[in-house]
Amino acid sequence: MDHIPSNHPLTPPHCAEAYFDWLRLLRSRRVGPATFFRMMREHGTARDALAALPDVARAAGVTDYSPCPTGVIDAELKAARKAGATLLAFGDEHYPAALMDLDDAPPMLWALGDLSLLKRPMIALVGARNASSLGLRMARALARELGKEGFVTVSGLARGIDAQVHQATLDSGTVAVLAGGVDVVYPAENAVLAQDIAKKGLRLSEHPMGMKPFARHFPMRNRIVSGLGRAVVVIEAASGSGSLITARTALDQGRDVMAVPGHPFDGRAAGCNMLLRDGATLVRGARDVIEALPADEGPTPSGQLDLALSPPRETRSLADHAALHREILARLGPSPLAEDQLIRDLALPAEAIAPQLLALELEGRIARHSGGLLALA
Repeated sequence: MDHIPSNHPLTPPHCAEAYFDWLRLLRSRRVGPATFFRMMREHGTARDALAALPDVARAAGVTDYSPCPTGVIDAELKAARKAGATLLAFGDEHYPAALMDLDDAPPMLWALGDLSLLKRPMIALVGARNASSLGLRMARALARELGKEGFVTVSGLARGIDAQVHQATLDSGTVAVLAGGVDVVYPAENAVLAQDIAKKGLRLSEHPMGMKPFARHFPMRNRIVSGLGRAVVVIEAASGSGSLITARTALDQGRDVMAVPGHPFDGRAAGCNMLLRDGATLVRGARDVIEALPADEGPTPSGQLDLALSPPRETRSLADHAALHREILARLGPSPLAEDQLIRDLALPAEAIAPQLLALELEGRIARHSGGLLALA
């Protein structure tokens, strides 16, 4: 089958049937964001892409392939209606403009709460689950200050720093990005806070309704947290924490990375101190964050984006991706290898390899180590 993309402009779904087809395409096996957008560009509509999926899968060596059953989508939509959730599609009126320049933007999001918050400037605040008392106090104070300055806070509804950020900005505006379904609260100790966010703030998720979070979902969630924010502020993080993955993703997305310094003897501050050593902006309060933001930086107003150009075009077929993944995995082993060396060995542009490394990391097949090192997971 010919995989050379035609130039179908990407336009958001315009009716219930189109939303249904988009969701069914996205929920089909082996279809992630990159494949979704490529199929839409090649075939023009989700319905035509669904019809072509078995042939595309067969070309990639997958036999007996069938798209997501319609009953699965019926059940998901029914659960959404029961929860009061709204489905946002890439490019539609309420979809976050800040996410539309990401290479791996979520094609669809479930939202529960105040959609108007997505039109306001946002700052992502992340940090340790087992934060210190000082870290928690800093999270509350910084979030409140940013809220008073008109910013919406974004975090991941985890215990520790995330929970303090959301709690402190319930009245000024907060967005919680979930690693499971938008109707699934994790951890359970944040159940009351999650209910309050649904009433006063906003909960977002790219995952199906009712899905429990798995370990591989958290890096996926983190890319949305960082993508929504004009900047990412790390308040407290150990050297190998998930907050550093969020910071690294933010850099890849072109977002500003900032950090609150901590005592050198406190392991919970090691990650923040490392970010500061490597050039992150030092944060003592909201004024440091605001002054570090470029004056012209921020989400592009809705309606001013060229949907035919965003996200960036990708021309590799499923078979090409599978071959590159096999080559990457073949060159890695249990001993860490420098990412720069891997790129040189593959003799391909870094911009072609970086999204594949992220995909393999999200799938749990490779692991990143400090110092820019990679190894098999």
